[in-house]
Amino acid sequence: MDSLFSILGQKNFDEPPEAVSIKKFVWDEYKTAVTVLVRDKDISVQVPGAALANTLRLRAPELKRRCQIDKKINFRIT
Repeated sequence: MDSLFSILGQKNFDEPPEAVSIKKFVWDEYKTAVTVLVRDKDISVQVPGAALANTLRLRAPELKRRCQIDKKINFRIT
């Protein structure tokens, strides 16, 4: 049985490139920090307000193109 130290020593704790590019896009365009959760089939973006969530929904095709994402993007209000 592997020890916890050996299991965690092999884990990659870096942020996925999709998350980094989405955060950069939102920060560059709206100067707002968001939380991004990358899963197998989709990406969840948590935003601080309804207005920003709706704006990002409308700009989702541009966001996918500029960030080179092929997964579905969900926007959640926190």
